[in-house]
Amino acid sequence: MKGNTRYTQAGVDIDKAMELIETIRPMVSSTFKHGVLTEIGGFAGLFALDLERYHQPVLVSSTDGVGTKIKIAVLSNRHETIGIDLVAMCINDILVCGAQPLFFMDYFSTGRLKPETAVDVIRGITDGCKEAGCSLIGGETAEMPGVYAENDYDLAGFVVGAVDRDKIIDGSEIGMGQAIIGLASSGLHSNGFSLVRKIFFEELGLTVSDRIPEIGDQSLGEILLTPTKIYSRVIGHLLKQQRHISGMVHITGGAFLDNIPRILPKTCKAVIKKGSWPVPPIFRFLEEKGKIPEEEMFRIFNCGIGMILIVHEADVQDILFQIHALEEQAYVIGQIEERDPEGPPVVFQT
Repeated sequence: MKGNTRYTQAGVDIDKAMELIETIRPMVSSTFKHGVLTEIGGFAGLFALDLERYHQPVLVSSTDGVGTKIKIAVLSNRHETIGIDLVAMCINDILVCGAQPLFFMDYFSTGRLKPETAVDVIRGITDGCKEAGCSLIGGETAEMPGVYAENDYDLAGFVVGAVDRDKIIDGSEIGMGQAIIGLASSGLHSNGFSLVRKIFFEELGLTVSDRIPEIGDQSLGEILLTPTKIYSRVIGHLLKQQRHISGMVHITGGAFLDNIPRILPKTCKAVIKKGSWPVPPIFRFLEEKGKIPEEEMFRIFNCGIGMILIVHEADVQDILFQIHALEEQAYVIGQIEERDPEGPPVVFQT
């Protein structure tokens, strides 16, 4: 039954959803790698784990979204990169365990299904999956009038990876004197956008079309929509080359102050040296115009560092060489020191 049904009158068009599946089928299939057993459109996605590749395989999973960065995409009517953000936020979380991403699934919900918007979003998801080296094996599209406004939508992502039990990176090998290497971010990534929108749009009265010379040549919307960096290639390379990493931190929600302590032994503190890496102009602009205290900046934003590696001092130069050879930017931004039982786990020094 097609056409003007009672369900369509209620705001849900099943025909559009089915047509969307057929439209995105070639894009999604292009992400498939060895192990995918199903085509898109089934009730579930099947993936066969290559047991010959692992001695004691441990599955690693994560789920995330992109928060109110979606509002920037809606305001700009640009939806082709927000899917990359979705993949990045999930993938980066499992990379820190030493896991290799295997497959990804997404959830797309909207007030009214607009196929052109959905296709752009899913194209971004497939681009992100290709960059991360994982397969998009399924997803869900939900049209929910009355829950979302007509032009609004939300995204959630789910990733599963694998790592050998004896190669799990959990921070337990972090010790005094080890160095902290920061991998450069691509910008704001996908955190702090409720405050970003408040400062730019409410307090400063700007629009996504405005240009701010202090932060770049692109429009404000284009700068804010810069996709979150996916660190699969560089982390995968280091692990493949058997470079020893004692701990990794994804600088996401909670930034430095809340994320670094998640992997530190209780006897250790991270001493971060301010000024040891270039802070992109947008962070300085937000700090100044938004009157954000420095400590709060380090709890909200990545401030130019999207991923942290903790390594032995003797390995620093080799690891930096490996990273730079992949044309990624990285900096020694601090070290691990003994922690006073009453002191904070993360300290910033000039």
